[in-house]
Amino acid sequence: MPSDTTPAGLRERKKEETRRLLLEGAARLFKERGFEATTAADIAAYANVSVRTFFRYFDGKEALLLPDGVEIFSYVEQALAARPADEDPFDAVCNALLAAAEPFAASTLTALSHPLEDIERVVTARLVQAFSEFEERLTVLVQRRLPPDTEDGDLEAAVIAGAALSAVRAVLRTRRTRRASGIDDRGPAPLLRAFAILRGIGADHGGPG
Repeated sequence: MPSDTTPAGLRERKKEETRRLLLEGAARLFKERGFEATTAADIAAYANVSVRTFFRYFDGKEALLLPDGVEIFSYVEQALAARPADEDPFDAVCNALLAAAEPFAASTLTALSHPLEDIERVVTARLVQAFSEFEERLTVLVQRRLPPDTEDGDLEAAVIAGAALSAVRAVLRTRRTRRASGIDDRGPAPLLRAFAILRGIGADHGGPG
């Protein structure tokens, strides 16, 4: 097995260092110049790489505003796996997403001195897309938590996953609108309220509660 001092190991370390510098440069330049005024070339120059190299790591400057989708999914999956096996599946999903809320909020955006509406829009759109893409995977994870003899277990899992992620999407959109109005609601509180609203809707219509 090659050691960390072999050419292959050095290449991997170089890649990680380049990625780190690109992320660091984006955070600093977005803060100093603003999102719109910063270009991919500016970020590449900070990391001392070419623009072509920049696009090998990221598909655009918007991609530097958030963690990779794979990282987001992995975090939610780990949080869900850590929930008690006998916990209600909907509660387990809600609690896992709540556990993930803070790391998502701690994106590059929160480091900016003056967050701009265009950045809020990009961040919201990317998170909404990421959670939508995660719905099928989350459905599978939820179904594994259901008793094997659950009637229409696949449907129940899909409804739970869809409802929980819809709440997340609603919170993201509402949060952007509130911040545009000067209302700061960082943290998991809005998501917690959204889940309570979901439960209330079920109770009001005779659903499980």
